[in-house]
Amino acid sequence: MRSTRSTIGTAVVRVIAPLAIASALLPSPALALGGPGHEGGGSVDDEGNLGAGVTHSSIKISYESGGDGGGKKGNLAPIDPNWKPPACWYEPAYTPEQLKKAAEAGEVDDAGIHEFWSDSLFIDHYDKGEDSNNFDDENSHAEGYKNYNIGKDGYFWRGVAPDDSDPDSWDCGRIMFWQDAGTVPDIPHAPTPKMLAEYAYDKVKVPDTEVELKPEAKSTVNLPTWVWLDKGTFKDVRVRAELPNTGLWAETTATPKSLHLEPGTADAETFPASGECKINEDGSIGTPYTKGKSKQDPPCGIKYLRASNGKPYQLKASITWEISWEGSGGTGDTLPDGTFETTQDMDVQEIQSINR
Repeated sequence: MRSTRSTIGTAVVRVIAPLAIASALLPSPALALGGPGHEGGGSVDDEGNLGAGVTHSSIKISYESGGDGGGKKGNLAPIDPNWKPPACWYEPAYTPEQLKKAAEAGEVDDAGIHEFWSDSLFIDHYDKGEDSNNFDDENSHAEGYKNYNIGKDGYFWRGVAPDDSDPDSWDCGRIMFWQDAGTVPDIPHAPTPKMLAEYAYDKVKVPDTEVELKPEAKSTVNLPTWVWLDKGTFKDVRVRAELPNTGLWAETTATPKSLHLEPGTADAETFPASGECKINEDGSIGTPYTKGKSKQDPPCGIKYLRASNGKPYQLKASITWEISWEGSGGTGDTLPDGTFETTQDMDVQEIQSINR
């Protein structure tokens, strides 16, 4: 639970919950001058990222293989319902010269994710050296700076939250602080290769799960419907995340593992019985139907036992993707598997024979 707090002499306000921000504080304008990699003016770029400010990260995303990010963001859902990408972290925002120029022009308001300062307060803390407090749970001390640390080699770091309405974004409660060049702060929520790998996971975009069926979108009671995917349909998808001016990077790889079928009714059998069709060595799934196999059980498929009677069954097909990553400093590990699911209508008729 966050407590309301005001600090005499700094006129900053901390509210009970992010939902109260809209009524307790006026929203701060986006920065006209951002730190490394930031775009000014608060515009939205081609990837839907908000330019500058604490809701926009400097992390650079590139699609190394398996796609160019043309799919919808977040279409790969983690199987673990408790897993989610990082809610907040710290990253370089300004050189001394950038901060001095922005502060003196009145173009900086965000001292942190939920902290909005007046121009005079920025000058007091970052130019005149007046101390302040962080907005963490300990209300820890924040030592002031003289002349924006002009002449020193490094960056002022600031908290970033892709969604500042997320309650967990309050965990990054330090106001903007100094860090020497070539170093990463040893504090909670500092960036790490694993954090970048998790950030990249949220950017993975996989192809739609369009399975081949025989017959197409229509089946017959007690006759198997064959399901397959040609080889090469699904390939590894690798996304790279780099945080400028830190030397940190990570590459997250999604590898197709299996196809899972859900017939959309209890009156059906799946092949195999688990409904889980493994990916073959050549990258294909199942076996294409050929003439003369209409009564054979397919290695991957469905047999409906009851007609749909004018209301199609909803066949669900989902690909499971294994997620692994490697990063700077020889780091690497796995992350929770992800899935992408599509649904299509299946009309099932009573006729007991069909010309295939």
